[in-house]
Order: sequence, then C-alpha cells, then structure tokens
Amino acid sequence: MPHSTQLYQHVPESRWPIVYSPRYNITFMGLEKLHPFDAGKWGKVINFLKEEKLLTDGMLVEAREASEEDLLVVHTRRYLNELKWSFAVATITEIPPLIFLPNFLVQRKVLRPLRTQTGGTIMAGKLAVERGWAINIGGGFHHCSSDRGGGFCAYADITLAIKFLFDRVEGISRATIIDLDAHQGNGHERDFMEDKRVYIMDVYNRHIYPGDRFAKQAIRRKVELEWGTEDEEYLGKVEQHVEKALREYLPDVVVYNAGTDILEGDRLGGLAISPGGIVKRDELVFRVVRGHQVPILMVTSGGYQKRTARIIADSILNLSSEEQVRQGPSLAGPPQGPCAGSPGVSLPPRAWWKTEPRPQPPEGPPRGPGCGLAWGSWQRDLLVPVS
Repeated sequence: MPHSTQLYQHVPESRWPIVYSPRYNITFMGLEKLHPFDAGKWGKVINFLKEEKLLTDGMLVEAREASEEDLLVVHTRRYLNELKWSFAVATITEIPPLIFLPNFLVQRKVLRPLRTQTGGTIMAGKLAVERGWAINIGGGFHHCSSDRGGGFCAYADITLAIKFLFDRVEGISRATIIDLDAHQGNGHERDFMEDKRVYIMDVYNRHIYPGDRFAKQAIRRKVELEWGTEDEEYLGKVEQHVEKALREYLPDVVVYNAGTDILEGDRLGGLAISPGGIVKRDELVFRVVRGHQVPILMVTSGGYQKRTARIIADSILNLSSEEQVRQGPSLAGPPQGPCAGSPGVSLPPRAWWKTEPRPQPPEGPPRGPGCGLAWGSWQRDLLVPVS
C-alpha cells in the first residue's frame, strides 16, 4: 500500500501543467557562485515567460517539497542519513566550503531547494499523464541513484517520478527515459538496471563525466557523441533515434531530460549546439513523442551558462507557439483517412485520460497514408476519456 503523500493532490484545470516554486533557487552568502551551475536559473526562466506574457503566477503549479517518506520510495535510509553530514553534501554538489557549515544550514539552503525540485518532478509526472504533457522548470538530477549522489544531483527525481507512477497510477507500467543532457545519466541507469519496464535512451558526450561503464549496461539505445558535435549532426541523430526508440518500445509515459549543457561554449558539456538547435531539439522530441500519443514529462537538468535560462524560456515559448504545449486539449487528435475507423484509435480531443486493457490487434498493420499512428496505438493500452 503506497504511503500518504502531498505530491499527488488534485490540481485545478485552470492551471497549466508547468511546475515551479521560488524555493527552487539556491542563494546563500554567495556560496552558490563557487559552482559553475547557475543556481538561480529556474526563477529566471519563469521571469522570462512572464515577460513574454505566456503565463502568470496563478497559472503555475506550485511545487511541494518531497518528504523523507516520499524519498524512501527509492532512496535507502542509509543514503538519506549520509546527507546529514555536510561533507557528503559538499562532495555531491561540488561546493567544498559547505564542509565548514552546520548541516542545518546546508539542509535549509541547499538540500531543501533540491527536495522541492524533486517534489516538482514527481508532481509533474502525474500531471503529464492527466494532461498529456508537463514541464518541471527544475529537476533532472540524473547522476543520483538510490544510494549515491554526485554531479550536483542529491536526489533521484527521475527514478522517483517513474516509481510513483508505477505504484499509484492505474495503467502506467511502461516508461521511456530520453536523456539528452550532455552527460551520461548514470543515476537512473543504475536504478533501472534490472527493470525491463523502463527503456532508456541516452545521448551524451562520450569523453566527459561520469564515464560510468557499469551504468551503460542499462542503456537500451546509446548514442555517444564526440567533442564539438554541432547542430546538423546532433539533431539528425536525436530525431532518428527518438523515433526508433518509440517504435522499438512504446511506453505509457516518456520522461524527457532536456539538459542545456549541450550549448556551444559550455566547458563541462563539450558540445557545440546553438541556442536555436536546442529549441529545435525540444520541439522535435515533443512532436515525435506526442505523435505517438504518449504523455511527456520534461525536466530541465544541466546547463552551466548564464544564458541557458533564456534558451529554456525560448524553447517553452516555441513549444507553445507550435501548439506542442497548451492549456486544454493536449494529445493529438484521431488519425484521418483510411485509418480513421480503426478500432481503438479514434481519440476524442481531450487531455485527461485513463487506460483500459489492451484490445486484440488486427492481423497486421493497417495500410495506406497516415496509418502508422493507428498501428502504434495497438502497441499500448487503449486510451479512452475519463468519465
């Protein structure tokens, strides 16, 4: 029986499935400036979106802090106890002066913001399934696993979001992680090493941290990049492999780790993708995933330059203008043409869904233009509107 949690409460339909809290941002005596990560980028993203009139505070979903009981769904108690030592937190966040601070301050000023972002990812997972899409403006701590942290990642929010969905949402039993941060996502890979319900696609610079060879065994679709990879090659590979991943394993939900440390000039990422390339990347991931009628949860993950906040905001604005994200109906409408009458694929234009047992497929895929989506619908649970 799942424990009682504050993270799965009802969210009014008037609010967009965009999750954020001012408590995401880390500011404490300038210590945050000792790490190349912009520890205030999340608030900057929201400010840019407000300036562009995309949303207001009343349209956002307020993230809640993940409780210890929430965290224990994935994390070992021993690991959570280790975080009560400032030395351990200094090592994980790569901010050495934290060693000298009392742990109660480290908890309040560093770990609480990260726990709030973790709660935001868990909340966004439920929203993605309900609305067809969701974005946590923070999260994406893909180097953290159940019993170890690293690379500024203290909590395994991606693993937690998926485990919560598996445990609490009927019909969600298959997940795909599309990790497009510049670094290998060794945390969730270690967590799902033996779990065949989770398909992992990881695209990363092969020469940089963490180089976790053991964790690579969990990757079902691995795309290793060279130093200085640029837009044309990168976008071509991403589009090709996202499409192949979804054809190979059609999930009930996709978690998209949308790191911006692929940006040209990011000395930790080592790639050379333009701002426009990042915007195009996010659009194509949403387009392909939503084309398969799969809910998508996006988290923002790594990004170590001051301009990444503007790029994330521009990407969300572009998703809105391209109607990949919007308030109200979210999932694409039913297929047209010869496939329109195929049983199980005529989807009413509504954003709140539940799953029913999979019907028996027809003999062979339907033929004719536009039939790919119809056949893909037979590979997952039939979607019907919630009564």
